[in-house]
Amino acid sequence: MALDIKICGLKTDQAMAAALAGGASHVGFIFFAKSPRYVEPAEAGRLREAARGKALAVAVTVDSSDAFLDGIVEKMQPDMLQLHGSETPDRVTELKARYGLPVMKALPLSEVADLDRIKPFIGIADRFLFDAKPPKGSELPGGNGVAFDWRILAGLDAGVDYMLSGGLNAANIGDALRLANPPAIDISSGVESAPGVKDPALIEQFFRAVRAARDDRAA
Repeated sequence: MALDIKICGLKTDQAMAAALAGGASHVGFIFFAKSPRYVEPAEAGRLREAARGKALAVAVTVDSSDAFLDGIVEKMQPDMLQLHGSETPDRVTELKARYGLPVMKALPLSEVADLDRIKPFIGIADRFLFDAKPPKGSELPGGNGVAFDWRILAGLDAGVDYMLSGGLNAANIGDALRLANPPAIDISSGVESAPGVKDPALIEQFFRAVRAARDDRAA
């Protein structure tokens, strides 16, 4: 099974090059002002050019207005929208119709009961992103470097397409793949030398760890 890999929160040419060289299927750009990974839409549009024909460019937003999203879509030309706030199924439907783009809905998980939150979005969201719930006091809905118990995904209905996110890094990706067997993974803070600072060497190391883990499982 192919494994989609999204490197999220990209801001520099060097990080973008490392993500593409490693084989990223998706590259993500954060449009949330409080995040250290925030990038201006026009700059994201410049960076994403390197990904054309190689990886899908994802615009990550949090409860954004139509006007703000209009600017992102115009200047960045994303392949997909990721909604990382409290957006409802109706809002997902509305934005899919407005932009003609697929939408990935992020949902925070911490226990099996949280899987019930998926149901209203089934058949509406094109994909899910499962992240850990933010630590108390955090202003960021994602990118906190916190993992959840991946074993709860064993209770997920077969056929739900998702990306596993939250606290992933080169050291734990093998366990994550073994316990959850996700169809896709998303990493941001796990390949940073400081908040918002992507490290090309850590990106390369992460891809090596993914390949090693998959080789071990195939052996």
